[in-house]
Amino acid sequence: MNLMITDSAALEVRKFLEAEQVNGSGGLRVRVVPGGCSGFQYAMNIEESPQATDEVVETSGLRVFVDMFSAQYLDNVQIDYVNSVMGSGFTFNNPNSQGGCGCGSSFSA
Repeated sequence: MNLMITDSAALEVRKFLEAEQVNGSGGLRVRVVPGGCSGFQYAMNIEESPQATDEVVETSGLRVFVDMFSAQYLDNVQIDYVNSVMGSGFTFNNPNSQGGCGCGSSFSA
């Protein structure tokens, strides 16, 4: 699985890892869950360690944990962090998405 995190997103994730005082086995969990206005939505959180069935992706110096369900939707996705007049936050560029909505965290597959 190919999951990419930009330098700006990696910097923000490292801030969360430091704030949570996560050790070397910890990382970022990225998930796709049913919901949102387009059918699926992205979710992210910091975890101490991966689950036994997770795929662990090393990208931008980070460990990213992805469950088997989410992996099918996250291949070739790029996670970025943007600052703009409208606000700041993580964005997902998903070439596999067949649609989305204005919120930026919901998509259809």
